[in-house]
Amino acid sequence: MNKRLLIALVLSFVVLSIYGYMMPKQNLESNQTNVASQKVENNAKSAPTVAQSSVATPKPTENRAPVATKGSILAQVETAKYSLKIDNLGRISSTVLKESKYKQDDGKPIDVIAQNSIKPLELRFNDAKLNSLAFSTDYKASSAQLDATKEAKSLELTQTLDGKEIKKTIKFYPDGHYTLKVEVPKGIEYFITPGLRPMVDKSRYLVVRGVIIRDADGIVKTYESGDVKEGVTHKSASVVAAVDRYYTTLLYKKSGTFPVVVTPAGVTGLEEEPLAFIQGSESSEFEGYVGPKEWKLFSSLDKKLESVIEFGWFTFLSKPFFKVMLAIYNFVGNWGWAIVLFTILVKIILFPLSYKGLMSMQKLKDLAPKMKELKEKYGSDPAKMNQQMMQLYKKHGANPMGGCLPMLLQIPIFFALYRVLLNADELQGAPWIGWITDLSRQDPYFILPILMGVTMYIQQKITPNTMTDPTQQKIFQWLPVIMTFFFLTFPAGLVLYWLVNNILTIAQQYYINHAYERYKQNIKEKASKS
Repeated sequence: MNKRLLIALVLSFVVLSIYGYMMPKQNLESNQTNVASQKVENNAKSAPTVAQSSVATPKPTENRAPVATKGSILAQVETAKYSLKIDNLGRISSTVLKESKYKQDDGKPIDVIAQNSIKPLELRFNDAKLNSLAFSTDYKASSAQLDATKEAKSLELTQTLDGKEIKKTIKFYPDGHYTLKVEVPKGIEYFITPGLRPMVDKSRYLVVRGVIIRDADGIVKTYESGDVKEGVTHKSASVVAAVDRYYTTLLYKKSGTFPVVVTPAGVTGLEEEPLAFIQGSESSEFEGYVGPKEWKLFSSLDKKLESVIEFGWFTFLSKPFFKVMLAIYNFVGNWGWAIVLFTILVKIILFPLSYKGLMSMQKLKDLAPKMKELKEKYGSDPAKMNQQMMQLYKKHGANPMGGCLPMLLQIPIFFALYRVLLNADELQGAPWIGWITDLSRQDPYFILPILMGVTMYIQQKITPNTMTDPTQQKIFQWLPVIMTFFFLTFPAGLVLYWLVNNILTIAQQYYINHAYERYKQNIKEKASKS
């Protein structure tokens, strides 16, 4: 039973890995080429159409607004976190991160904003004429250069449409967040978007990419590619974020809510990507952010923003695990050692259950010959055979399900940690020792995956085995090789966790083997005295 559970655990992980890593994803470079090659008159989106209800549902028409950045740069903003550019349509057209750990594979700094996508702070109007003017009329900026590296600075953007003034006031802070105030004449209905999600991450891991919305009650809803076929309304959102694995562009309110509509992006090559619109009022104020999803920063800005760091199905476990790991990191100052110490902590907490389970497995191993005899003797009568086996278990104090609980507990724990170590921005550029200079990337020399496979093989050899099915035995024997193969390209942080867990399990198994030998010796001594 325990071996079957272990095989199920490992095979389920392999299936998840294959699905997450091998399933075809959209090719960003190809998509950008498709977008850029569109004709200007077909290279846009209409304003969302306002209905009579409190929230409108955007409906694309033949009148479209530019998607690619074709105009000039009005203003450049410097903060301690990034260099940001505002284009002639009053949108954030580029956000290049300054920290050295944020590098592309070619070593160039990361730009969070995809060059041929719908940009953050783009305004769209319900009035078709006004909307058309909005995408053919340049904004004016109060300053062409803004230095907010040490203190907050404000930038005013104004646009005149048919005699009506549109105004955006953006105050940038050194830590990268900003405040936004949008002012339009009374009676003009408009929408503003945090933009299409960042497309920095080109991995095939199964991570959340799309739109995340948190409502007034703290309920979080995610929309990924293909989830939205038509407009979906949220009447009381407090946070709306476009996200990929590590980065986000978002708008939120510290207090109060706002209506949001999520629609398909409708951009060639990215048609199924979700795109969020906030329905604005005469004077709307928001808080905003563009950049990496940093837990500490989000916690300091507003606890609500922690919802943007989405860990998937096991978020309810992943978030507390991450907080514990972060506390350990704050103490030791190294994410690699934080992973090691966290793994030890988990192992210590689970040890009482593991001890009982593994001792039970030892007893079952010793009973295997007698169990085989019972199967041969009562094989034609399953009810009688089960009755005899239960008596055998009871007599020797063995529990066939005793080893299942620790293994069942490890399944959600592993997958929760899998998502933490796969999603946590803090691991980007985080070194451990020697050759491991970035825990978010694969081991460049494959040393950790190979050691993981070796320790898994050793663990397999010293663990009691009651398996009699030849097919199961062959599968079990090949698991270290299979797992080593799949871990070759996994982030070093995740492989490190599995390796340390294997080493601790080997030590634990040696201890239990020794304890069981003492237990048997005591039984023999008691039997001889009696």
